[in-house]
Amino acid sequence: MTRTLPAPTTTTRAPRPVGTVLVTGAASGLGRAVARSIAAAGGTPLLLDRVPVDPEPQLADAPSVVTDLTDGRASEAAIGRLLADAGGLDGVVTAAGTDRCGPMAEVPAAEWERVVGVNLLGTAAVIRAALPALTASRGRIVTVASTLGVRALPDASAYCASKFGVVGMTRALAAELAGTVGVTLLVPGGMDTAFFDGRPEQYQPGPDAQLNDPAEVADAVLYALTRPDGCEVREMVVCASTEPSWP
Repeated sequence: MTRTLPAPTTTTRAPRPVGTVLVTGAASGLGRAVARSIAAAGGTPLLLDRVPVDPEPQLADAPSVVTDLTDGRASEAAIGRLLADAGGLDGVVTAAGTDRCGPMAEVPAAEWERVVGVNLLGTAAVIRAALPALTASRGRIVTVASTLGVRALPDASAYCASKFGVVGMTRALAAELAGTVGVTLLVPGGMDTAFFDGRPEQYQPGPDAQLNDPAEVADAVLYALTRPDGCEVREMVVCASTEPSWP
């Protein structure tokens, strides 16, 4: 006997509006690309960096705050004031990051600890400050780790420690906040930004390195932020097709 199965039914739900999104590291690199992407999609980026964000036309009206993420309490207070003025929050993208390459025994302790302070503890401080507003809006969090958050390399102990920490913290948050606040872990490969500027030559990308355009990674972030309610992108890797550090 041949059974006739019912035709599958599909329901297409509209994406969420991008809304108001706090972006850290907004002065350059991926953070700036994400802020531009949010503005272009009709959202309102709230800009945070340790230096003033250049008021380019696309971001000229975006509220901003200057704070050093290594001072978690001061950063939380600054974010609180920014959110009070904004009147609400729909998302957070933690794109701020720094690095200090070198053998652990040769990197000054203060510089090593600053990497962890910005990349991991700073990320936690931003999320902590934003959670009440995100819970109210059932908003979204996108944390930015790295391929070096899942693979270790020599002379990168501070960066790996911080990004491995971001991976673990984000996965724990996704379980903790399930059904309340959406959580996405972004694992980007190398990007064509100023992140590598000023490094010794041995720690810079080689002349044949294929680096992703941060605008393309920002598109993926926007996609995660705007999935319909009840749908989340939990983790995503975005890298050049020839990325040597993945898999």
